[in-house]
Amino acid sequence: MNYISIGVIIITAFLLSMIVTKLEIPVLKSKAGQNIREDGPESHLSKAGTPSMGGIAIIIGTVITAVASSLVLSGNMAEVTVIILVFVGFGLIGFFDDYLKVIKRNNLGLRAYQKFGLQIVISVALAVYLANYSIGSTQVYIPFADTYVDFGMWYIPFIVFVVLAMTNAVNLTDGLDGLASGVTSFVSLFFAIAGITYGIASGAYFCAAMCGACLGFLVFNKNPAKVFMGDTGSLALGGGLAAAAIVMKLELLLPIVGLLYVIEALSVILQVGYFKATGGKRIFKMAPIHHHFEKCGFSEVQVVISFWIFTIVCCIIGFGVI
Repeated sequence: MNYISIGVIIITAFLLSMIVTKLEIPVLKSKAGQNIREDGPESHLSKAGTPSMGGIAIIIGTVITAVASSLVLSGNMAEVTVIILVFVGFGLIGFFDDYLKVIKRNNLGLRAYQKFGLQIVISVALAVYLANYSIGSTQVYIPFADTYVDFGMWYIPFIVFVVLAMTNAVNLTDGLDGLASGVTSFVSLFFAIAGITYGIASGAYFCAAMCGACLGFLVFNKNPAKVFMGDTGSLALGGGLAAAAIVMKLELLLPIVGLLYVIEALSVILQVGYFKATGGKRIFKMAPIHHHFEKCGFSEVQVVISFWIFTIVCCIIGFGVI
């Protein structure tokens, strides 16, 4: 495994995702037009009707490339299969939610307890499997200290928290053209290179494939977006990213290189908590925080590029940690 193989995987996934996205847009446009929040930035109202559920292309591009690369380059499908199952599982949750909201015009989609309950089932299954059958079992790598700590009985609840937190944080980040797809491509690239560093082929191949698939989708998702990934894409990306990092025993690097996801999620938590505690007052003009910056006068493109640069800096810091 080397940098050339990772580059080939990224290019392959990029081309496959771009082709599938191109093909799916006219189909989705006739069936899956996006509804826009009325209380959101006025500039977003023109996006009404833009096809959603485009994350299907990201899933297809990632899965096909990750499976092919694992078979050809390593022949070991055990770990990459686990990652893919989580990736597709969360994608299916998002797909059913999108299907109800966008195609069936049921604004509620899946109920919160249904969506969260399904996420918990997948997260627990992953945690139990890794605790019993993975190399290193319940050990977790601690950045900065450069050591592994055995979490023992706390490993399963810890892993469940990591998966749920990352999945929903990525979902909240998906609110501007090219934001989630661009940020996730950088974070995925980081873990692909980290996988090379630690010799963890399955995680590296999957992350390289996801990086390429995100970039291929970004061709049509950049401003002005011709398609949105929907929960189909954002939940899949969050779940896949978390699963890959956990399998590589690098889960505690997620809040470092994926700090933007953390900030996006915290902005919503703080906004909701402060609103309820003060009887209607707000910390931000709008949450998640990317909308706050739009309300402050920054253009959508300015916010997205700034967040991309912020993520690149976080990834560079991450390389300094491993």
